[in-house]
Formats: sequence, structure tokens, C-alpha cells
Amino acid sequence: MKLLIGGDVVPTEVTEKYFEDGDVLSTFGKTAELCSNADRVIINLECALTEHEVGIKKMGPNIKASTKSIAGIKKLGVTDVMLANNHVFDFGIKGLEDTVKTLSEANIPYTGIGNNDVDARKPYFIEENGVKIGFINVCEHEYTYALPNRCGVNAFDPFLTMQDIREAKQNCDYLIFIYHGGKEYCRYPSPRLYNLAHAAVQNGADVFLAQHSHCIGCYEQFEGGHILYGQGNFNFAESGTYSAPECIFSGLLVEIDIDEELKIKFHPIVQTNTGCDLAEGEVASKIMSAFETRNKQLLDGSWRDGWHDFCIHPARGYYHKVITNAGESEEMIEIFAHYLDCEAHTDALRELYPTWNHTNEI
Repeated sequence: MKLLIGGDVVPTEVTEKYFEDGDVLSTFGKTAELCSNADRVIINLECALTEHEVGIKKMGPNIKASTKSIAGIKKLGVTDVMLANNHVFDFGIKGLEDTVKTLSEANIPYTGIGNNDVDARKPYFIEENGVKIGFINVCEHEYTYALPNRCGVNAFDPFLTMQDIREAKQNCDYLIFIYHGGKEYCRYPSPRLYNLAHAAVQNGADVFLAQHSHCIGCYEQFEGGHILYGQGNFNFAESGTYSAPECIFSGLLVEIDIDEELKIKFHPIVQTNTGCDLAEGEVASKIMSAFETRNKQLLDGSWRDGWHDFCIHPARGYYHKVITNAGESEEMIEIFAHYLDCEAHTDALRELYPTWNHTNEI
């Protein structure tokens, strides 16, 4: 069995027309040929597919695409969609309902969401050629997660998620854990994410994929499991006016081959003016060389320096925009609450503001 797993997919203002036309050559380039040779093609759909115009209140952009965009996703050969992310609920319950309806009408199954916080935790299984693969898809706490009385995405929980991994592994041959979280644009995991990935493998995950960071991170093998800290975008092409770090323009398409054992391979991809394409030649070599360098940093421990250095850059913003103004207004209270709620932000805050135990000499 061959699986291809792509990272974040969003039909944007510059690519939406190609999605709507089902123009996979323009939208996905040579990755389309790879997908045509796979048994399953799996993506993270990081937006609502809806015509609804009213977005939820949140920090950051509310992202959506037209329901007609499903044509390109279907034409690519996508067979399964992960929905546990921080944007699928950007247009509220209506937007999520429209997304689910659009996928259902296209006969594309999905996971990572539910009618409430318990329902959202249900595992997802596929079976090909007598091999059963389970998926657990979770997201960090950013606006979209299901509540006891509201639909939404499957939120990561340090205790319940590990229980879900153990139980799902008992009912399948291999388990893939897709985690939507981590610090955006950071190529290194936080210490918490590093430990989380290890715990996921120890509880039964054969593959751990972290998405959401919009950049290629680093990879390691741990106790027989495969861990990728940062897959990068699959198809999330922005207009030239969008100011973002260079790292968002490349990603990895993950190929998983299962015969007598599980093997993993990474295909470098780049964003184009109309979508994405396979990276080739010198561009591909540069991407993979940098990737291998970061992989070695996981072995020698210097990844922690990379994480710390990344956190230094937003330090002033955290202090001046969030901490010092936390009680100044209702809006600032809500912003501060969000920073406490979201694991990626609290990871950075803990790095920037260590406790006395770490700063005082004994």
C-alpha cells in the first residue's frame, strides 16, 4: 500500500480559479503524477469551503474558499481529508457544515471533527490490500476546537489523546498521528512538542506528522517510529503582496509505503504562482540538504538552540502587546486568554520567561 500525505492545502485568491476548474497541472504540477500512483492521497484542508460571509471573532485571518474548489481536490485524487486545524471553523458552524457537505457530496471521507468534544475524538481507519491503518488527527487549542455542547475539531489533550492512540492501535496494523500545532515558521520543535511526539510513538503511533508550522522542520526515527516536526505547506500559494518568511514556499510530500514493513520517503515541493510543484535539481538538493542538517541537530541536541533563538524574535511583542496590557481592556483580556490557551504560544512564553528554578544558581 502506498500513501501520499500532503500538508496544508488552501485554495487562495491566486489559485482558487485553478481549483474550481479542476486544473491539476497548474495547481499541483508534477505532484499530480505522484498522486495518481498512490493508493490513498491524504491532505489537511486548512480552510472552510463555504460561501458564508460571517467569520468568527479571532486573532489572525479568517480563511475560506468557494465550495467549487472541491473540483481540483477531487481531480487530484484526494481520498481522505484531515480537518483538525485552526482554520476550518473560521466561518463558524455554518462554514463547517458547508465544508462537510461539500466533501460528502464529492465522496471524500474526512476526520478530525465531531458534533462535540467526545465525538471529535473518534479514530479513523482505512484498509487496503488487507492492511488496516488508523489515524488520529488533533489540533492545538486555537478557536476551532469542539466543546461539550458545540461541534468543532479534535483538540489535543495530553492525557486523552494518548489514550486514543493506544486504543486505536489495538484495532489496526499501523497508526498515523497527525498533529496540527507547533510554532508557525519555526523549523524546530519546542521541548514540549519534542516530548509529545516521543510519547505518541511510545503509546503506539508508527508515524507522527506535525503540520501547521508552514515550514519544513526536522525528522528523526525514535523507538521504531517516524517523527516529522514540520511538514510545511502542500498547496497554499499567496499573492506577491503577502509578507511572509521564505520558509513557507517549500514543503514535503510524505510517501508511506507499507509492504512487509512501513517505509517513509520525503518529496520536496515548492509553491508556484498557480499552486505547487515538485522541487527538482539544485532547488530540491538545497531543500533536502538543509533538512538533513536539521535532522542531525536532533541527534546532537543543538535543536534546542534553534528553538530558543527563534523565540527571541517575538519576545518584545509578547511582552509589550500581551503581558503588560493583559488587563487593560476586554479585548486584551481575550487576547491574553488565547495566548494561555494555545500550546504554541505558551511554549514560547515558557522559553522566554523561565521560572526561578532555571535562573537562580544554588
